[in-house]
Order: sequence, then structure tokens, then C-alpha cells
Amino acid sequence: EVHLVESGGGSVQSGGSLRLSCTASGFTFVASDIGWYRQAPGNECESVSTISRDGTTRYADSVKGRFTISQDNAKRTVYLQMNSLKPEDTAVYYCAAHWAAGCWNHGTQVTVSS
Repeated sequence: EVHLVESGGGSVQSGGSLRLSCTASGFTFVASDIGWYRQAPGNECESVSTISRDGTTRYADSVKGRFTISQDNAKRTVYLQMNSLKPEDTAVYYCAAHWAAGCWNHGTQVTVSS
């Protein structure tokens, strides 16, 4: 059974940092692209960052230069280091594999206050 568990969310002030973790099980991790997505109340789900099986990374324009995605294959974990957080980054953050992309998992709440 496929499991992706997000963790690391919390409440920070503007300019602060958080590191999200996504730990996977039940599928071939190294053969999958993993992405982080987010959804704020009243907004659509949006792609934040992805890391491909070959290590290629992609970022939404709104987070470039502030967020860094990385992965540890031995731990089957993908991280999202978020620096210089802004109130507009407030959302529930989800991770998903490329074959089931989107905001469908449990997610972890990130709240940035001004």
C-alpha cells in the first residue's frame, strides 16, 4: 500500500524557516518523481516544487530562491527547505508522486504571520 507522510509544518513569523519532510513507502521511490504542492483556503492546489528521479528540480516562480527541494533515497524521504517565508506561503502542504500528483494526501499546515 502506498503511503506518503508529510511532517514539519508549523507556525512561524515572516522571514522564518521551516523544513518539511515527506517519507514514502509502498512503491519504488527511486523510480518516482516527487513533488510538493500546496493549497490555501479558497485557492486551487498549486505545484510548489518537484524533484525528478534523475535529480532535476523545478520550482514555482513564487518560491524560487527561497525554497530548496532535496531527497535522501536511503531514507525514502524528500525534503522541502523553506526560507524567507512570507504570509502568502501560508497553506496546507502536500507531497505526492508524479503518478498521483496534487493535494490529496493528509498534508501539513504551514502558517506564516506578518
